[in-house]
Amino acid sequence: MNELFNKYNADFLKEDVQQKVAILGNNSHQYANTETLKKIFSLIDLTSLSTVDNAEKIKSMTLKVNDFKNHYSDMPNVAAICVYPSMTESVRSNLTIKELGLASVGAGFPSSQTFLNIKIEECKQAIAAGATEIDIVLSVGKFFEGDYEFCFKEIKDIKSAIGDNHLKVILESGALKSYKQIWEASILAMEAGADFIKTSTGKQEPAATTDAVYVMTKAIKAFYEATGKKIGIKPAGGISTQEDALSYFAIVKENLGDEWLNNKLFRIGASRLANNLLTDIYNKEVKYF
Repeated sequence: MNELFNKYNADFLKEDVQQKVAILGNNSHQYANTETLKKIFSLIDLTSLSTVDNAEKIKSMTLKVNDFKNHYSDMPNVAAICVYPSMTESVRSNLTIKELGLASVGAGFPSSQTFLNIKIEECKQAIAAGATEIDIVLSVGKFFEGDYEFCFKEIKDIKSAIGDNHLKVILESGALKSYKQIWEASILAMEAGADFIKTSTGKQEPAATTDAVYVMTKAIKAFYEATGKKIGIKPAGGISTQEDALSYFAIVKENLGDEWLNNKLFRIGASRLANNLLTDIYNKEVKYF
């Protein structure tokens, strides 16, 4: 795998990543306008991943997404709804906006600690139930053992099983021990067939961090320059405020450019962010979702 990692330019790791991220964060206020906040809203994977989720709860959320434009006609809708595999059918049977993504977590989420055949079957069943996107977790334990070939094959096999449907690979970046490990996990996932790389499950602290997304976007850029293939980025976990979202927006814009500032290549996994952005845009408290 070292040959694989060495294919890509990682010279930025010699720089002060924290300083670079701090500068971008401090400058992100320049994007604090209604147009950008609406664009960020359109990047949201509206997410419910709770132990108490049930079909009626997810149906209610889905119906609110369906009816959103009737309440906020000047707003774009969210990019996707993200749920557990068992809740996929509840979304699909109630969702009337066909262009909206339906993302299901899978493959032993959130710890990826089960057998590969079970991971593959869970993802296939989620697709059969209507999911168009699958979010899986890197086998971090195997990654820490240095068994990169296992991690690579697992991602590749799951991608093969779900076909043209989008595969997002969660690195659980808060568990990784260095920027170098985040870089290597990013490269491994993209080489194995990930359509997106994602920070976190939201089940472990820290969740998304601007440092991790900075490293991941640098990896995406290096991969694009070497292969011509654009891979998406998804910060997720603990992102709830305008300030949080603008920091990630600034990093993606700086490192990847305007071509990535759309929901085909940039998602934000969040549950609270949608209402908070609506509150900021309309200058009054909104509790729609």
